[in-house]
Amino acid sequence: MTDIAELYQALIMDRSRKPRFAGRLEVFDAEATGDNPMCGDRIHLFLQRDGAKVLHESRGCAIMTASADLMAEAVANKSPKEIQSLHEAFEDMLKTGKPDPALGDLNALSGVSEYRSRIRCATLPWSALAEALKEEQQKNG
Repeated sequence: MTDIAELYQALIMDRSRKPRFAGRLEVFDAEATGDNPMCGDRIHLFLQRDGAKVLHESRGCAIMTASADLMAEAVANKSPKEIQSLHEAFEDMLKTGKPDPALGDLNALSGVSEYRSRIRCATLPWSALAEALKEEQQKNG
């Protein structure tokens, strides 16, 4: 295993064991739930105004939990348009396995591209976030 792969693996395990953005917001503008019935991953995501703050309650594999936590950190204080760009870059990275400097620590999940069945684990939090953003937009017009 290369040094960078070991570093990425350590980051994924750290974020899955001790997520920094886990929890429930007391006040939130939108929420969404995501489920992966194939493996049992589940996420409940809370969004405060256009991604200013995102917290998650996750139950599932290390990849999904780390992805949720890294995503919450990456999108903090970003506009919906910036979040959409990050989401697209993240999905591209998962397809190609090529890290993208714009993704920062999310690049730790680039190795998931080698395991097609695990891509859904990494993208589940992003799907929930897209739903929460849509709900927030519908509420606030």
